[in-house]
Amino acid sequence: MSTQASATKSKVQVETVTIRFVGDSGDGMQLTGTEFTKANAIAGADLATFPDYPAEIRAPAGSLAGVSGYQVNFGSREIHTPGDAPDVLVAMNPAALKTNLPDLKTGGMLIVNGGAFTESNLEKAGYKSNPLDDAALKQNYKIFNVDMNKLTETALAGSGLSNKEIARCKNYFALGLMYWLYSRPADPQIESIAKKFAKKPEMADANQKVFRAGHAFGETSEIFFARYEVPASKLPPGTYRNVTGNFATALGFATVAKTTGRQVFLGSYPITPATEILQEMSYFKEHGVVTYQAEDEIAGIGSAIGASFAGALAVTTTSGPGLALKTEMLGLAVIAELPLVVVNVQRGGPSTGMPTKTEQADLLMALYGRHGEAPLPVLAAQSPADCFYAAIEAMKIAVKWMTPVILLTDGYLANGSEPFRIPDPKDLAKVEPKYQTTPNHDGQYMPYLRDAKLIRPWAVPGTPGLEHRIGGLEKDSMTGMVSYDGGNHEKMVKTRAQKIRNVVEDVPDAEVFGQKSGDVLLLSWGGTFGAVRGAAEELVNQGRKVGHVHLRWLNPLPKNLGAVLKGFKKVLVPEVNDGQLATYLRSTFPGLDPLQFNRINGKPLKITELAAKVVELL
Repeated sequence: MSTQASATKSKVQVETVTIRFVGDSGDGMQLTGTEFTKANAIAGADLATFPDYPAEIRAPAGSLAGVSGYQVNFGSREIHTPGDAPDVLVAMNPAALKTNLPDLKTGGMLIVNGGAFTESNLEKAGYKSNPLDDAALKQNYKIFNVDMNKLTETALAGSGLSNKEIARCKNYFALGLMYWLYSRPADPQIESIAKKFAKKPEMADANQKVFRAGHAFGETSEIFFARYEVPASKLPPGTYRNVTGNFATALGFATVAKTTGRQVFLGSYPITPATEILQEMSYFKEHGVVTYQAEDEIAGIGSAIGASFAGALAVTTTSGPGLALKTEMLGLAVIAELPLVVVNVQRGGPSTGMPTKTEQADLLMALYGRHGEAPLPVLAAQSPADCFYAAIEAMKIAVKWMTPVILLTDGYLANGSEPFRIPDPKDLAKVEPKYQTTPNHDGQYMPYLRDAKLIRPWAVPGTPGLEHRIGGLEKDSMTGMVSYDGGNHEKMVKTRAQKIRNVVEDVPDAEVFGQKSGDVLLLSWGGTFGAVRGAAEELVNQGRKVGHVHLRWLNPLPKNLGAVLKGFKKVLVPEVNDGQLATYLRSTFPGLDPLQFNRINGKPLKITELAAKVVELL
């Protein structure tokens, strides 16, 4: 089609769209999705993303197990989730098509790299014939067969690059095509490629050529008769940046270091999907953050406890198996009553489980997973951007109440992204470390002499006159010296437990979205917020007597939660586990028997499925 003819292509305005890029783990789908997400963030769209990649570093090329994907939902209205099902599926090979086609909406757009549908690749994916020739496929979806392999080779003819290097550029063809299809300006991406490959100018030039080729193909090809436009979202005014949950967590702790002027120490061991917090925090070394990559999980938390004893604001990060390894040392932090934040980025378990898939698997372990009587505060972030605020809040509680705190995120939040409005520092929660500098009892220092809230003092070692003993053995309730007295032990156990119950003064009341009382209350926690809120909005708009409460705090629970629960005929608890919050609620509120909506498939909840379940209950 000529340039003049292409001008007749209509531009269709849409409110939201969900696109999924899928291909082999070496096809660059994570990069493609990330770059397209950036384009939409710059354009002012609200968005949410969901990267999905295999656990293997490099599964066999073309295999079903090796498929890597990236889904982004963007639009001109508020976006809660990465989308239930894609409107557009970009499939780079047969395996990607086979594993993801069932999710594509009927009537949706299917863009395939036809050049990858070779006999060998079809066989690896388990196809006996080419699915692109299937009449049912053509009837159910809008299919656009584009030989990206050949078009990439044509764009780079005479470049001097090897066949392997040329093949690795085809993701930029797909990216250029999607830029054209959704009316995003090409120049920012051209500049981004130049920066990304600044040390390899030949690759920068190659990827820019291929990107332009993909963009031009959309403009001139006769197979596309329309392009789309998604207006900017009406977000609150301010300065925004796109963040993943792991980056937002790191940024939160770095902000604590900056606002308090105190060193934040992270002692950690790499583990999927928490590793990026360690990596990202290392970039803040000029802002009061110290990162230490330990030799194992136990050494990671041990170093953090030592840093806390020395007066630093201490953090350790991990995922489920690592939290299990840290539990003995976590008990030490509990009995020593030292401030510490433990970030657990949950993943599918048990054991190694599904390390790259999301799950709310560790709630009961966070609440009860220590030997002895060792309660501690537990809270959970609800979105990638909220990880920033949750990190600051967790540190505030740890420092104020002299206790370890567990902050739960998950793989969906950690790797997902959304726009983050940069806050005014004066609006942030205040982290206020207070150190004892003088004797507190008849000229002596009593490390376990408590205030009215049962909080013990925090003395930095080396402070003159405040020498004291600390460790894992039970302490005398005043001096902190080792005590094996049964009565003293019972007193200390109950005192520590009451101190954690007192934390409820910092726990806001539960807020009800929608109906304040009625037929069904949706009760969620953690990363399910977006899907559950989306379902609640749909149901409320239908006139249903439905409410939604999202729990940020799991221990202590909000003071008014019991009263809120009594206002509804039924309580439904959606979770990405087999019912851990529901079990906890049954033990906490006698007589309450919440209904469950559980998915344990490594993927986020779907708004449509949850809304249908509530309609069924009604």
